[in-house]
Amino acid sequence: MNIAGRTKQGFYFDSVTLMRVGKELSAVPGVIEASVVMATDANKSILDMSGLLLDEFKKCGDQDLCVAVKAKDQTALDAAFAKADELLSKKKKPAAAGAAAAPSPRDIPGAVAQLEGANMAIISVAGRYAAREARKALEAGLNVMLFSDNVSLEDELELKKEAHKKGLIVMGPDCGTSIINGVPLCFANVVPQGPIGVVGASGTGTQEVTCVVANAGSGISQAIGTGGRDVKDSIGGISFLDALDALAADDATKVILLVSKPPQPGVMKKIDARIKKIKKPVVKVLLGSGEAPKTLEHAALMAVAYAKGEDPAAVGPAQELRNAELAALAQKIVSRKKAPQGRYLRGLFSGGSFVAEAQVILAPILRTLYSNAPLGDSKPMKNDWKPERNCIIDLGEDEFTRGRAHPMIDFTLRNKMIQEVADDPETAVILLDLVLGYGSNLDPAAEWVPILKTVTKKVPVVVGITGTDADPQPRLAIAEALRKAGALVEFTNGAACRLAGHLTAEIVKSKR
Repeated sequence: MNIAGRTKQGFYFDSVTLMRVGKELSAVPGVIEASVVMATDANKSILDMSGLLLDEFKKCGDQDLCVAVKAKDQTALDAAFAKADELLSKKKKPAAAGAAAAPSPRDIPGAVAQLEGANMAIISVAGRYAAREARKALEAGLNVMLFSDNVSLEDELELKKEAHKKGLIVMGPDCGTSIINGVPLCFANVVPQGPIGVVGASGTGTQEVTCVVANAGSGISQAIGTGGRDVKDSIGGISFLDALDALAADDATKVILLVSKPPQPGVMKKIDARIKKIKKPVVKVLLGSGEAPKTLEHAALMAVAYAKGEDPAAVGPAQELRNAELAALAQKIVSRKKAPQGRYLRGLFSGGSFVAEAQVILAPILRTLYSNAPLGDSKPMKNDWKPERNCIIDLGEDEFTRGRAHPMIDFTLRNKMIQEVADDPETAVILLDLVLGYGSNLDPAAEWVPILKTVTKKVPVVVGITGTDADPQPRLAIAEALRKAGALVEFTNGAACRLAGHLTAEIVKSKR
């Protein structure tokens, strides 16, 4: 076995690009493992844990690129490094013959000068630089979608106060989802335009409700993300309230839908006071607050009912009927198959909102829940890497994403954990979320079908798909492929959680 590395000083690539290059190198014949990362301290720690932190990498800095390869022999090493050079040196296609290519702008003022009428900047740079670039955008009169995380509270508050003064908005930091004038931004789905406006302090929560709205035959006017910290008293809900005011004044928005984990008390008072002044119907789902509606699906369907002039109160009984159907389905499945050895549900999630919703739904069905992002009566895990009892894990938390792309993009870690929990004799059911749309993995079936064919022979696997038929990934074809591989598939996270919970309860009951 040979391990070798290459460094490139002053070469910066984003983590998604490097993740894809690393996966291609790992597919080279004879290569056992490959890692392509920027030499940040966090990434060096990952290399160290993998046994790939070579001496030449230790002196590298944040702007240096490290390529590490473990291979069976020198031939495979040489092939991997040749492949790395090829992939990393690819350049953009030249302009068509006779066309004068405009020089690429190197900063925000230069971009504004090139793009007449621009009114928004999407910023995705390392957190240490993000606030500086956001200030430049505000100075140029641009609204800001701040995808970057690791921005200080002080910077966030300062940026949002400045934006408010200018009549602009800062969405974020750590804002992963918005749909503005029909255009999906960052992690978002393709939905029709329509009468429902969304303010979302949670990314996957916003994706879920916009997809439910679309799949129920309505559409979205605007979906404005704020970042999760906006609803804390330290920020004061500045962007959330500004977005709420914008939708209240928007003629195209007939119904407003608010999505968040429970805001802190000071912000909640401001939101409630603002809602009282709005004449349009406002539906709010605050996951874990105990307020109705309690789930994303329920809230989205209420908004659709308002938009269609139907009775929103009828959604509750319909949801109860659907829950009863899922409970009956679980009973039927367990009665037909030999129950697995284990007694516990293991949820492996890519979306933080879905982790919260799972705990809300599962708490009345199962006994004590554990999570690395506990909500309500759930208990914190002793070790975030080791599932215990009925356990819901958010793989988007920092400890799982250091040195890796987000689990909605890169399935490598989750696939490893799926296999591990399937092999655990205490596991009765595995629960997964699958988020489609822009930004997410473009071929999830290819990632999951092989592993599902194996693990579903041991334990039931329930998958909740968030997406629409217009997304870049073929939703119905993916669902069919996962079902053929043995998975139980639902088209909302709420339905998947209910089915998984009832399955687990029935399995435990069958052992008595």
